[in-house]
Amino acid sequence: MRSIRSSYAALTRAASLLVAPLMLTAVLTSTVSQAQEAEPIKLGYAKCAHCTPLSLTPQNATGVTLEAISFNTGNDVLTALISKSIDVAQVTYLHYATALDKGFDIVGISGQINGGSQILVANDLPVKAGDWDGLKKVIAQYKAEGKPFRVAASRGNAQDIHMRGAFLTHGININKDVQFINIPNPSDHVQALRRGEVELITSVDPFATQIREVKAAKFFEFPYDQAAGKLTNLIVTRSDVIKKNPKGVEETVRAIVKVNEMMANDKPLFVDTVQKVTGLDKNIAEGAVDNLYPDYKMYRSSAVAIAKMMRDLRYINTDVTEAVDKNLDYSFLEKVTGKPKTELGY
Repeated sequence: MRSIRSSYAALTRAASLLVAPLMLTAVLTSTVSQAQEAEPIKLGYAKCAHCTPLSLTPQNATGVTLEAISFNTGNDVLTALISKSIDVAQVTYLHYATALDKGFDIVGISGQINGGSQILVANDLPVKAGDWDGLKKVIAQYKAEGKPFRVAASRGNAQDIHMRGAFLTHGININKDVQFINIPNPSDHVQALRRGEVELITSVDPFATQIREVKAAKFFEFPYDQAAGKLTNLIVTRSDVIKKNPKGVEETVRAIVKVNEMMANDKPLFVDTVQKVTGLDKNIAEGAVDNLYPDYKMYRSSAVAIAKMMRDLRYINTDVTEAVDKNLDYSFLEKVTGKPKTELGY
C-alpha cells in the first residue's frame, strides 16, 4: 500500500512539473500577445475619391484594431479629431494650417493621396479650357454690368485653397473680382451648377468628374499651378494620442502606407474602392482615379508655402509657418518604411 502511495505521489509531482511550464508558456504567450497588440484606433476620413482607400485600412492593419469611420467632409473629420471622438484623421494641408492657426493640438504623421481637384465653369460661359485671359475677360464683363461672378467651393477643403491660389497666380482677386459661395458638401456641387447658382466651381473628385459626366458644367483647369501644387491629403493625430498609444499610431501609418501601395499598383482596385464608398458609377470612379496620386510622403517645404499663401489670401490670421514645420512628425513613417525623413518629404 505504501508503495502504491509513493508511486502516486511521484506521478503527481511529475505531472506538476509538466503542467507548470505549460502554464508559464501560456501566460508568457498571452503577455507577449497583449504587448504586441496596441490599443484600438479610430480613423476618420471624408467621402472623397482620395479618401476612400482608407476604408481598406482595418483589414490591412497588423498589431492594432482599426476602425475606419467616414464623414461627409474634411471639416467634419477635423472636428471629430479635435473633440476626441476619433484618434487619427485624414484632412488636408489646408485643414492642418487652419487648425494650427486656431491653436489646436494637431500633428502630421503621414501623407496619403494628392490631386483630385478640378475647376469647372458653367456650360454657357464663352470660355475655353485653360484660357485664363478669356476667363478674366468674362469676369470683367460681369463686373461692368454690375453682376456678381459667383465662384464656389467647399470652404476649408483643398480645392478651396487650390482655387484661391490659382486665382492669385493668374491675377484674379478672390475678394474683389468675384463673389465666393460656400457649398459645404461637395455632393451638392452638381445641383448648384444645374440651378445656375454659380458661374464657376472648384470641386473634388469623384464629384468633379460626376459633374462633367452629367454635363452640369464643363472642364476649365486642374488648379495645380500654385504653392500647394497637387498636395491634398494629410494624416494627422493629436499629441496625447501619440503619447498614450505610439504603437497604435505606428501601426495605423503602416496600414495607410500598405493601402497606398495597393492603390498605386492596382488601379482596378482603386476604382472599385471609390465606387463602393461613394456609390457612383464605375466610369465616374475611373475618371476620378486618373486625377489622383497616391503618395505617403509629407512635403515640409510645400506645407510651409501653403501656410504662407493662406495668410497672403487672408485665409488664416497668423503666421503658422513655424508651427507647420514643427508639428510634422516623421518618426512613424521612418519606422514603417525604413527610410530617413530626408527621403520622405522633409
